[in-house]
Amino acid sequence: MMSATLGELAVQFGCTLRGDPDVVVDHVATLESADRSALSFLANNKYRTHLATTKAAAVVLDAASVDDCPVAALITKDPYVIYARIAAILHPPTLPRAGAHASAVIARSALIDNTAEIGACVVIGEHATIHEDVVIAPGCVIGNHVAIGRGTRLMANVSVLDGTMIGERCIINAGAVIGSEGFGFAPGSEGWVKVPQVGRVIIGNDVEIGANTTIDRGAIGDTVIGNDVKLDNQIQIAHNVRIGDHTAIAACTGISGSTTIGKNCMIAGQVGITGHLSICDNVVITGKTMVSTSIHKPGVYSGSLHAEEARRFRRNAARFTQLDELAKQIKRGNTASGLPADDADA
Repeated sequence: MMSATLGELAVQFGCTLRGDPDVVVDHVATLESADRSALSFLANNKYRTHLATTKAAAVVLDAASVDDCPVAALITKDPYVIYARIAAILHPPTLPRAGAHASAVIARSALIDNTAEIGACVVIGEHATIHEDVVIAPGCVIGNHVAIGRGTRLMANVSVLDGTMIGERCIINAGAVIGSEGFGFAPGSEGWVKVPQVGRVIIGNDVEIGANTTIDRGAIGDTVIGNDVKLDNQIQIAHNVRIGDHTAIAACTGISGSTTIGKNCMIAGQVGITGHLSICDNVVITGKTMVSTSIHKPGVYSGSLHAEEARRFRRNAARFTQLDELAKQIKRGNTASGLPADDADA
């Protein structure tokens, strides 16, 4: 852990400080558990009841909450973001320990920067390139012709398969599989015929990939993950999917092949997205929504219905989209006949 004074933090992050600038904080904690050397924050009104009794050295919050704060305050318009940035300073990642563990198996043609850390039982394939300050934790498998950019960290047992390109400052959490074969089979007269998956996975800078998430390589072209994309645990991304910069996707979402998702999207947990469609920039999709058609207009989208026979479902789904207009027609008809409008709503 590191430490900093409140005065230093206020100057660095443009906060207004109410309190002693010489107070030192050295870790972060919740409002309930914080002690006299901890920094906490308030960004959600659900936790406001804990503010009055907090023992924190200081709290990051907005101007509307400062009068309820019994301790020092760092006042900002966006307390959660500022808290996150301060937490990164107080709890920095460990620095790479340069060198390779004796049990690592590294191909002679691989290029490993001398600042990189290669953990126990790591396997690195032919012509792989590992740049400066990369950390590869124990048990990882790095395929042939893989490139991993500066400052990227792979946690334990990550598999990065042939041809994958990973940018700078990425974090790939335990058990993720990147560049595995996509689910490609052609139905033949004698059964399924496997379609070779010959593309790659291209990952931008500052991407985070959750534990046990899988990203398939392209069937012909590439699967592409843009800069600053954040992927939660246990997400499935199929071949040739493209995800735009700054998009965040929560756990257990599945994205079928050849779908394009735009920039600055937010996709909640357990969303299912069918293949060969397009989602534009600035779309929010709520939890457990099924997306089966392209989305061309920014906004918030929801929808999930129980399973039934497909033809019946399609008819009902089409009618569902007409319900609002039908309700308005009924209301207009009742009003014209002299019936109260509430009868139509009933």
